[in-house]
Amino acid sequence: MLVAFDFDGTLSDSEMTVLLGRQNGTAEDMADITERAMNDEIEYAESLRQRCALLEDLPDEKAQAAFDEVVLRPGAAEVIEALRDAGVYVAILTGGFERGVAAALEKEGVAVDAIVANRLPVEDGKLTGEVRGPLISGTKDDALEVVTAVTSEDRDATVAVGDGANDLPMLEVANLAVGFDPKPAVAPSCDATVETMAELSDLLEAEGIL
Repeated sequence: MLVAFDFDGTLSDSEMTVLLGRQNGTAEDMADITERAMNDEIEYAESLRQRCALLEDLPDEKAQAAFDEVVLRPGAAEVIEALRDAGVYVAILTGGFERGVAAALEKEGVAVDAIVANRLPVEDGKLTGEVRGPLISGTKDDALEVVTAVTSEDRDATVAVGDGANDLPMLEVANLAVGFDPKPAVAPSCDATVETMAELSDLLEAEGIL
């Protein structure tokens, strides 16, 4: 069994690009672009490049300060721990940034089996304004395909949990698609929706996963 989570908006209610934007006064612009992307009004890869371009020349220590603010949603650590205790392979597939995911997990003292995320290149101690990684133009169904191949898990044994338009590809191919307080454009593609980690835990129990 494999459970794949989105991060920003799902496991965490922190929005990494907004936290980064607060470090150089571009948070409002970040939030506007993010909202348009999550509602499927702008192509995700383009939205991510636009947001990262606003971070050009941000000192890396300020970027790290932003990543250190990223926290898991209440109850998320417990769900991750319960899944792993049950022998479930837990993956995080996010268009967000690996350093923020790692900081949030470390804070709660939990680990996952795989993190597929993007990164912000640094040169001379500053962000370049570029973004690199597998989930810029790559989509989460491809990432889920890779993870299931690596783990030899059957597609019938996969659960995807997400909230935004860029989660649609993995939600549409998973055996069980769970929307976490999903955006209006996303809800129709979900087999079930939840609004809290407690509700997610109950659903996973009802499905015999926990």
